[in-house]
Amino acid sequence: MIPDLEIPLLRTFVAVVETGSITLAGKQVGRTQPAITHQMHRLEKALTKPLFEGDRRHLTLTREGEMLLSYARTLLGLNDEIRERFEAPDVTGHVRLGVPDLYAAYLLPVVLAGFSRAYPQIEIELRCSRSVNLYAALQREEIDIALMTRQPEFGGGAIVREEPLVWVAARDYPLSPLGVLPLALLPAGSIYRQHALEALGHIRRPWSIAAVSDSIAGLQAAVYAGLAISAFPLCAVSPQVRRLSRAEGFPDLPGLEIVLQRKPNGISAAADHLAEYMISELANVQR
Repeated sequence: MIPDLEIPLLRTFVAVVETGSITLAGKQVGRTQPAITHQMHRLEKALTKPLFEGDRRHLTLTREGEMLLSYARTLLGLNDEIRERFEAPDVTGHVRLGVPDLYAAYLLPVVLAGFSRAYPQIEIELRCSRSVNLYAALQREEIDIALMTRQPEFGGGAIVREEPLVWVAARDYPLSPLGVLPLALLPAGSIYRQHALEALGHIRRPWSIAAVSDSIAGLQAAVYAGLAISAFPLCAVSPQVRRLSRAEGFPDLPGLEIVLQRKPNGISAAADHLAEYMISELANVQR
């Protein structure tokens, strides 16, 4: 009979697969290279199946190894969720969180789901608006914390993520190298809009505004329909669009700094827990 599997062995196994290196896996889990190799031998012995092909230098999984990887990730996820839940202090409260709709849709779901599991007693009220409006709401203390795109007039805030800004068009959009570019942009005052227009100005490419929207949904509708080209954060690039490159005549765009800022006169323990959780987790959300 196969014995109960040990969580540390599974964690090391996943680290080896994800890093592609026993040495790097050792640094990740805090063990020496011989200890990592020993753990993998123990795991294979317990399962009575080889998990890697014969050449350990290339770390190719066997069919059994691929099967175990899926189960191991599930078990580790449940294990970590249990730890988060029981390690979390018993904090209660109501937090007013401001965030642009784009980040709410593409960056926050996984983060807020993890926070809610760890802190089920904290209630989150979500307000979606443009960054400039959220900054003003913070100053009026209408919200507790806000996730925003940094702009020159904003002061303070912790940088939680750097996000590339890229040109996008519908997948079948017909590009003309000399024609006037129809653009779908956020309203005046948006840093996305500023970066896009300045970049086109530097190469003297003519443009016109075909659509203006306060939300990512409006910009997506214009782009998906083939009405216009736009500039999106990389996290919002979907299969319905294609990125436009320098080879197609589109200049590189500056990256974005996403910051988290608290209201001026202090926040509650519940809001502080959410702020610190977002700071620690948002950088890890995959694009």
